[in-house]
Amino acid sequence: MSVKTEKEKKTKKTKHKKNKVSREQQLEKNIEELTLQLSEMEDKHVRLKAEFDNFRKRKEKEIINLFRYEGEDVIKNMLSIADDLDRMKDAVDHPEHKDSSDSIKKGMDLILQKIHKLFEERGIESFCEVGDIHDSELHDALMVREEEGKKENEILEVFEKGYKYKDRIIRHAKVVVKKA
Repeated sequence: MSVKTEKEKKTKKTKHKKNKVSREQQLEKNIEELTLQLSEMEDKHVRLKAEFDNFRKRKEKEIINLFRYEGEDVIKNMLSIADDLDRMKDAVDHPEHKDSSDSIKKGMDLILQKIHKLFEERGIESFCEVGDIHDSELHDALMVREEEGKKENEILEVFEKGYKYKDRIIRHAKVVVKKA
């Protein structure tokens, strides 16, 4: 019985060692899993924080632009008035209306000066002259035509000037361009 008992003791010790080893392995495995989960959660937290920061910055920029460009609609409406006065002035400059047109022309000039001064004070700039080169970011080509002695994509006629409000194009110039 003593031999058997010793064998049983050894078996029990080996089993106990195996249980201890397997328990340690199980604990290590659990630690690895928990560490991985923690890492994933930290990563998720960092991403959510960055996403929220980006959202906040985007909203701040939208609000700033809203205040910055608040008068844009009023200005757009005034552009057509300025265009009409320019057309009226051109019509009055026509030779057949020359006699009676001097006082009308002076009045229109005063109105245009006031409008242009208002535009300048508000940071509104007109752009586009005959002879400029067509740029699709600034100009809308309403027509194209062939004309000798002109460069390719050169602006031949301006129907309506383009306007910038601060750094934003609020109206593209409407032009006739030399056919490419």
